[in-house]
Amino acid sequence: MLAFEQESELREFCVALNPGRTAEFMEGLDDDEMWRVLQFAEPDRRAEIFSYFDEARQLSMLASEPAAETAVLIEEIPEDDRVDLIQGLPSEAVDEILKLLPASERRNIERLRSYAEGTAGALMTTEVAKLGERLTAVEALDELGRQASDLETIYYLYVVDDNNLLRGIVSTRQLVSSIKNKSRTLGEMMETDVVVALAGEDQESVAEKVERFNLLAIPVIDSGRQLLGIITHDDVIDVVREELTEDAQRIAAVAPLEGDFLQIGLMVLSYKRGLWLTILFFAALLTAFALRHYEDELAVHGWLVWFIPLIISSGGNSGSQSATLVITAMTGGEVKLTDLPKVLSREVCVSLLLGGFLSLIGFAVAIFVAPSILAATVIPATLLAVVFCGCLCGVTLPIMFKRLGLDPALMSNPFVAGIVDILGIVIYINVARLVLG
Repeated sequence: MLAFEQESELREFCVALNPGRTAEFMEGLDDDEMWRVLQFAEPDRRAEIFSYFDEARQLSMLASEPAAETAVLIEEIPEDDRVDLIQGLPSEAVDEILKLLPASERRNIERLRSYAEGTAGALMTTEVAKLGERLTAVEALDELGRQASDLETIYYLYVVDDNNLLRGIVSTRQLVSSIKNKSRTLGEMMETDVVVALAGEDQESVAEKVERFNLLAIPVIDSGRQLLGIITHDDVIDVVREELTEDAQRIAAVAPLEGDFLQIGLMVLSYKRGLWLTILFFAALLTAFALRHYEDELAVHGWLVWFIPLIISSGGNSGSQSATLVITAMTGGEVKLTDLPKVLSREVCVSLLLGGFLSLIGFAVAIFVAPSILAATVIPATLLAVVFCGCLCGVTLPIMFKRLGLDPALMSNPFVAGIVDILGIVIYINVARLVLG
């Protein structure tokens, strides 16, 4: 269609399908071809289709397009999304685009850009349904009809006074069900105990509130309770996904990537992985020094060397399991700092069960290798102690980091494993000394 410039077919293509499906069918086109197809759609439809491309593709497409055409597109994009998009464009291009936007839109964008990245203010949209508390249900519906074209969502209606102070909230369902009672005002039907987010509040805290109270949107206010905007559930989903990805990377001992895995530069990727690998390398050196310190015992009882990998891996694996479980539980709000005694008591029981089971297997193998049954008991005794220490380290260290105000995910699996490796060697040799004399 594009090759033969079939305009009517291209216009039909832009409106016939769901915008997401239309974007999927266009993925095989290059940036210039994709932009040419979008020009056959009305501005609002063009913005809808454009929103389904990933951010890297959006920026790549806009990089070579005139500022005037980009400004027309940006004007139709929801406010919170347009700010994210503008942040990725070169500053010279942004200046040109802003000049072409209406003054009100330009002020809005500048205000949203002023909030720090990762805060509620940077995440919100100012397209919010604001209504006065003296309006009746019928009057509110009329007013809502006038505002609707400029709103991103109308799940909730926010009741404000003449100074734009948030007074309460009314759901659309409440409003519709109150139409029969024509004299009832929004002030009478609104809920005044509103869950809110402060403009400077961390986005992770906002996501936790939305999840805890099962909200579709949350209002954002300033310190004087003026309503600034709202954060919708789709933006919260993006935050949750971002935070989970960041935690998963930290758990794997990788500094969080600030972009797509396939788009980030090789030098940057190497740095973010190499930083922690270097730290872990020095932790492994301590294990080597521990072995060197006990080389006399290992020289006398050479069979002990055969079980070193078994001892180290059992402790490290059990510690990594515990760390992963407690970090994910803390991220999901299942475990709090005050739960440490309960977590420790549960982990003591689990570690003894796991350590006891592995000790039986270790003893069954050791009796065929050790010079005597007494000597073979070194292996199960060590395994029990190492798994016990590994599990306790795995749950204690992330909670300690959280108490210090740090991200518990910083206590990554390899880091926990490195600490437990050193403990494992020390425990192993000292148990052998006790048993073998």
